Order: sequence, then structure tokens, then C-alpha cells
Amino acid sequence: MIPSQRHLFDIPENVTYLNCAYMSPLMRQVIDAGLKGLERKARPWNISADDFFRGSEELRTVAAKLFHARADDIAIIPSASYGLQTAALNLPIGKGQKILVLEEQFPSNIYPWRRLSAETGAEIVTVPWPGDHNWTAAVLERLKDDVAIAALPNVHWTSGGRLDLEKISAVCRRAGTALVLDLTQSLGVYPFDAQQVQPDFAVAAAYKWLLGPYSTGVMYVAPRWHQGRPLEENWIQRSNARNFSNLYYTDQYQEGARRFDMGEHANFGLLPGLRVALEQLLEWGIGNISATIGTLTERIVRQLDDSGLTAWPDELRAAHYLCLRSKDPLPDGLVDALAAERVYISLRGTSLRITPHLYNSEQDVDRLARILRESFAATHR
Repeated sequence: MIPSQRHLFDIPENVTYLNCAYMSPLMRQVIDAGLKGLERKARPWNISADDFFRGSEELRTVAAKLFHARADDIAIIPSASYGLQTAALNLPIGKGQKILVLEEQFPSNIYPWRRLSAETGAEIVTVPWPGDHNWTAAVLERLKDDVAIAALPNVHWTSGGRLDLEKISAVCRRAGTALVLDLTQSLGVYPFDAQQVQPDFAVAAAYKWLLGPYSTGVMYVAPRWHQGRPLEENWIQRSNARNFSNLYYTDQYQEGARRFDMGEHANFGLLPGLRVALEQLLEWGIGNISATIGTLTERIVRQLDDSGLTAWPDELRAAHYLCLRSKDPLPDGLVDALAAERVYISLRGTSLRITPHLYNSEQDVDRLARILRESFAATHR
């Protein structure tokens, strides 16, 4: 177990922030790295041509460790939607074939497939909310030979349900189905191994569980797609980009997934902060982070056992992610009332979403559980 790391963050003592799935706070060391990067931009005469590449390659190397992949397989992107649209641009699909998604899947992993469906005549098939809470079984039941693309998360954002990606991937490979993953709600806090899962594309926005700045993200691209078409064309993705004195026009790209990098990815203010955040996650250990946060979510579940709020079963839920639902209507204005007491969670769909991180403590989750018990007791008297 990792002791509380609250001292690394600028979180006032009277704030109970249990909302990492919405947006993480930044560690002080991330802010410092970002400020130093901005200070460099204030003196551009000190920025060399090599500086446009050194920071991005350092980030690519660190990010690859989270994916259990090579640096050549990593692209730097500004958002999950950017990476998902890149996948949609490259994956072949024909009229009548199917794209598989989940009910209540995050919109950024729906809209690209709606467009692709409209343009190609492919059909979107939505896996319904599983009555037995088993997203994996529900997906496997609908993975047929006519499914060309399965676009899925590792953790469902309004239930906390966990998908067994290795099982799903094995079936996808046998059926010839491309696998596209949005790991925004899991990478950095739940172990992932691209060598075992073998997705075609996997993306993650960095401002949540990767503890990074907004407008940053990373994407894994399987080697079989390294010759694909990037979402945009820019000079810095080209093979001659390092030669500032001779930026002749060329159709040759840099090696690997670098062709998929966003334009101006050499962001002097954001990339250094993200790299520091990822290095800290790796130092803690992803499995250790998951297990530690899991003790906090389990503590909440135990304390709310008789409150009328129910969670996804532990064996089918990601340890870091807790979504609570009630058969009865939620108390009016509950989330706002919690915020007034400086306790922060989210309402997503009909779920109360509670997502702590290492900056939280047992006292934080005990405070939340007490307020929720009192709120539901008052409502259902």
C-alpha cells in the first residue's frame, strides 16, 4: 500500500476531492516542470532545433512503459477524440459490416464511429447494459464475424465495470475484428499490456488518471498500422524535420507512430509536466496504485452497505472506480450539496461516481460515506 501522497498536491485541508475521473489535480512537480517550460519559451533565442524533438522523445519513451510497448509505437495527441478519429480514418470497413460499442459509452468513442457508419454504410451495434453486470460476457456474445471494429473502453465510465480485454482481444483476432480502445479511465491506474491485448489503436487523454495537463494525451499504434494515414499533415512529422535550414517538401514520415503526432506537439509548457507525471506513476507502480485506491473504494462500499446505494460487483469492477446507483431517486441537488461542503464527486447518468487517488485518505472517504448515509436517511424517512 502507498501512503497518502497529498503533500505532493496543492489540495487545501478542508477539501475532499474524490473526482479524478473528471479531472485530476496536478502535482506540484508537474506545475514546476510546466513553468520551467514556459520560461524557456520566454527566451526563444535559447531554444535549439533539437529542443523541438528531445522533450517529445523523452515523453514517448516514458509513455511506452505504461503501454508495455516500444517508443516507436507511441504518438503524442491532444485528446482521446483525436486518436479515435485517427483510428476511424485508417481501419477498413464495408457496407453492412458492424462497429461494436457499449451502451452509455463515452461520446468521444461514439461520434467517430457514427461518422464512419454514415460514410460507409456500416452498422453500429450497441451492447446493452448487462443485467448480470458482466460487460465482458455481453461483448463476447455479440462479437461475430461481421463485426469489423470493436471500439471499447477498459473501464466503463458510468458503471465502473471492467472489461477483460485479453479475452475480448483473443476473440477479435480470431474473427478478424479490429480492436480500438479508449483507456482514458484506466491507463496509469490499472495495468495494461499491449503485448497481451494486441489492440490496433489505444488512446488515453492525460488529464485524468495520468495526472497530466489538459490538452495532452498519448496513443498506441500497432506496428501493422505504422504506414497509415495521419489525421493531419504537418512539417514536424516528416523525415527531414530536424533540418531546419532545409525543410524541403517530402512525402516521407518519421519512423513508427510519429507520423500520427499532432502538429506542434513539441509543447514546451505541457510536455515536460506530463513526462514528470508519468514518471511518478511508474515510480509508484501501476499495480500498487490500483491496489491502494481499491482499499478506499472498498471502504466506501462497506460503509454504505445498508444505505440503499449499490455498486458494481467487486469482481467485475475496476478497483479505482466506484459508481453507486439507487433504486429510489437520488436526493435533489445531492452533488451540489456535497460541493457546498467541499466534498467533490460526479453525477454521471444515474450514477454517483466516486474516484479517489493517492492524494486521498481514509478520513476523506469516511467523510463522504457519512454525508451520503445521512442524505439518504433523511430522504427516505
